[in-house]
Amino acid sequence: MTHASSIVSHLRSVAINVPDVGVAEAFFNQVWHLDVVAHTGEGVYLRGTGADHHLISLHGHNGPASVRHVTLRAHSRTALEQAAQAAHRLGTRVLGPVSPVADPAGGVGLCLVDGHGRVFQLVHGDATHPQAHEARDKPIRLAHTVLNTHDVPASQSFMEQVLDFSLSDRTRIMAFMRCNSDHHSIAFGDTDNDALNHIAFLMPDLDSVMRGGGRLKDAGHAIEWGPGRHGPGNNAFNYFIGPFGLVVEYTAEVQQIDDSYQAGQPEDWKWPPGRVDQWGISQAPSDALKHAQRAVLFEPI
Repeated sequence: MTHASSIVSHLRSVAINVPDVGVAEAFFNQVWHLDVVAHTGEGVYLRGTGADHHLISLHGHNGPASVRHVTLRAHSRTALEQAAQAAHRLGTRVLGPVSPVADPAGGVGLCLVDGHGRVFQLVHGDATHPQAHEARDKPIRLAHTVLNTHDVPASQSFMEQVLDFSLSDRTRIMAFMRCNSDHHSIAFGDTDNDALNHIAFLMPDLDSVMRGGGRLKDAGHAIEWGPGRHGPGNNAFNYFIGPFGLVVEYTAEVQQIDDSYQAGQPEDWKWPPGRVDQWGISQAPSDALKHAQRAVLFEPI
């Protein structure tokens, strides 16, 4: 039985360390079509057209790109306290009490560190944009982020027991986790490391995903996988490698599910030989993409 999380309403944003903020900002603003919402001495914050204050933040850092944290919005301050209590019960690291968040979105929050060193920031009361809308060829919000893990059962257990996510589908190589009606907001790739696999941005329609592919190609970023339509989630996709090896996806038409949805198992998600998506037109992911999906690690805490 799947259910909406009692703790988390949705995935809000991802914070990334990069060796050159200006280069990354130019890509996400001019090519990826996010808007800069805030510049601080600590980083740059970029938004979509939806209500979330920002979808990605970029922070200067010596060395290769890395992930600071994945931010999830909590339903309430009480939900933050409940998550902290659940984390303590399970022996999960909690980086301090619920306290004001020191970024332009504000609100209160706390950070939890799962057993593999990944930091999940939970926030409540952060700023939002009342003029949320959809616009041609511009991302609305984050659809999901996929994280590699060398131990899927442990990663899945953290999401279920601390953050009240539930399993939507399990394939041979992926566990898809749900907190609301989106088929998945977090997914875990069954690998031998714990890197960021990719960040997916929701576009208003299929045409925006396809035109985005053309725009990225014009800017020198080839489609590394796609166009295609996934099995679990039923979403259309195009994948790209952005600056410093960041893997990003344009997606649309994410499947909406409720408690009646029955989680599939690996035997339910098998492609015919030679196929890697529903349409059967996409080539397999490029070698460059596969490498990039293993290269961006979480910042050590």
